[in-house]
Amino acid sequence: MKATIITIGDEILIGQILDTNSRYISRTLNAHGIVVAERTSIGDNRTQIVETLDRALSQSEIVIITGGLGPTKDDITKHTLCEYFGSTLRYDEVEAKHIRTLLEARNIVFNDLNRGQAMVPECCTVLHNAHGTAPGMWFEQEGRVVISLPGVPFEMQHLIDEEVMPRLTARFELREIIHRTMITFGIAESILAERIAAWEEALPEYLHLAYLPAPNVVRLRLSAYEVEGKEVSREIDSQFEKLHTIIPDNIAGFEDASVEELVHNILINRGQTLAVAESCTGGAIASKFTAQAGASAYFLCGVVSYSNESKCNVLGVQMSDIEQYGAVSEQVAKAMAQGAKVISGANFAISTTGIAGPTGGTKEKPVGTVWIGIATPDKCFAVRKNCGTDRSQIISRATAYAIAMLYDELK
Repeated sequence: MKATIITIGDEILIGQILDTNSRYISRTLNAHGIVVAERTSIGDNRTQIVETLDRALSQSEIVIITGGLGPTKDDITKHTLCEYFGSTLRYDEVEAKHIRTLLEARNIVFNDLNRGQAMVPECCTVLHNAHGTAPGMWFEQEGRVVISLPGVPFEMQHLIDEEVMPRLTARFELREIIHRTMITFGIAESILAERIAAWEEALPEYLHLAYLPAPNVVRLRLSAYEVEGKEVSREIDSQFEKLHTIIPDNIAGFEDASVEELVHNILINRGQTLAVAESCTGGAIASKFTAQAGASAYFLCGVVSYSNESKCNVLGVQMSDIEQYGAVSEQVAKAMAQGAKVISGANFAISTTGIAGPTGGTKEKPVGTVWIGIATPDKCFAVRKNCGTDRSQIISRATAYAIAMLYDELK
């Protein structure tokens, strides 16, 4: 069973808003055994809508459209769909009453534009939008289903969960789609692929492997489409068990868990604590941990010591070390980590000092050079990493490397 997702709105095409709707719909459809064949974004243009809908219906049994259902003239989705299915608009009294009630609660006058939102195609099944003024619409043609939903994310999500999926599961006989993901760290994608090549080659034909790389992490996803779930899940578990014998030191966890979540869980379970001292990463490491609920159980302190003076005055770094070795050096990274550990009383500390660019690099220390320090209960060390050439990339990679290094120590 295949589906196509169409998001409508000029604001998406010009980058004014991020299309989060497609992601939510895709995840939900996959969880119910529906394969997403295509996701596409188009503008508020009648010809584009019609042509895209024609193509979608030629390849998919289900088409889900979001956007273009507002009360203003630029929102043309409903009128275009009404024409497409050869229907006329009718006034829905139930939806009109609901819209009026919502607006009155917000002290907004129920005007002609709002009345227009209660107009729906005669041929559609109305999907009640309890959280907004634009109802969803369900059309059927020659065994295929077209669903039109408002573009407001929380309204769309409620309609998907409360109206669309119950109807789709009742309308079609769906089989399962299985996705399982193993998280590996500390090994480059090319090296990982080489090391597990024989394992990959021996996978059953119905299992599809995808490499999903991120800074210092590569996710390995095994997928099977429209299958018997229990038997395939057991096979995937068996295949991942084999990987434990091939890359035992590079497996961090499964599914969507991040390395910082794994560190978070270890520290909580052990009753140990953490502090960070950041220069080039500017608080990015601290934010990874404090974004997680329960971080107060172990996260004691985060210092952004951007200047040399703050490195010395707050963390106790010796100015003589900075003058002799430079702020971006093994000696300073170690002193920062040890200083954060001492001032906070934490069991572990992380530090970063580097050149995030675009200026400031030298031949010996080019842009992207980052020293990462780790202080543990019984040692302190630092590692030099080359984190790329783009400023945001450098900060992201240094953050990931630092957290992965701590995780390695905790393991």
